[in-house]
Amino acid sequence: MDTNAVSRRSAALRLADVLSLYDMPFLDLVLRAQEVHRAHHPANQVQLSTLMSIKTGACTEDCAYCPQSAHHDTELAEESRLVDLETVLAEARAARAQGAQRFCMGAAWRSPSERQLDDVVEMVREVKALGLETCVTLGMLKPGQAERLKQAGLDFYNHNLDTSPEFYGSIITTRSYQDRLDTLDRVREAGIKVCCGGIVGLGESRRERAGLLAQLASLEPHPESVPINNLVRVEGTPMADVPAVDELEFVRTIAVARILMPRSVLRLSAGRNEMSDSMQALCFMAGASSIFYGDALLTTDNPRQETDRLLLERMGLRPAEQAVEALTA
Repeated sequence: MDTNAVSRRSAALRLADVLSLYDMPFLDLVLRAQEVHRAHHPANQVQLSTLMSIKTGACTEDCAYCPQSAHHDTELAEESRLVDLETVLAEARAARAQGAQRFCMGAAWRSPSERQLDDVVEMVREVKALGLETCVTLGMLKPGQAERLKQAGLDFYNHNLDTSPEFYGSIITTRSYQDRLDTLDRVREAGIKVCCGGIVGLGESRRERAGLLAQLASLEPHPESVPINNLVRVEGTPMADVPAVDELEFVRTIAVARILMPRSVLRLSAGRNEMSDSMQALCFMAGASSIFYGDALLTTDNPRQETDRLLLERMGLRPAEQAVEALTA
């Protein structure tokens, strides 16, 4: 028997199942997602994370959406130096004081060198000592690098798939889909929790959005953290003029992700600054359980902390307790 053909048929069945969820009546879908959410997570709690860019710009990758790519004509195309440890710790302390539970650090690298990793390892160790969960996103990892991060106390490694395997080549040519999966394997093998999601609104079809979620849900185990980004269109990138995705379609994507990955922490990530309060409320109803909390996300704007505090208060949502992670593990 042709095992590749069997694999293709299985993948097609999974994609058909995902598409059937997308096709449900909107209210039925959101209700089902909320029921799944409450079966696995405490009601009315939102996990708060803060994200800091520790090295910005001049990335050699050509990701069509990213203003940090050296391939695009943006203000961020030029490289900045790696932020020093004391600046990182000052930001981490401020995030903790504002109620953040996880501190994430991102560097615009294709892959860190061992010398660059030395500095990040020290950052992870010191941020962890503040009592915060730690997460980094550094690009592709070479053999042995995930183990070094684990020894430093890293809790999560972020490495998004971005989109479906079929649409991926339209967005990125300098790094293969398999490269991303290989890094996720190294993270898993080192015993680090996986933070892996994607971007909605890249010009993909619903089928391709479903393909992304099918791919994420096929990871074994599911990623502990799944960020769903709403594309921020930046002047100078190839994605600057892509039409925005329909708001209800974005909410559908959150709901389908929740049903497919019931125990994952599902995070509203980039693009919240362009979302109305009502749209965000629907996303929480559909199963979103985390937000990035702070005025900036790497290089794009994020709602002000006071704005988020007021929104959560109006909705009767409260910051999640640390026990939430244990519940969803």
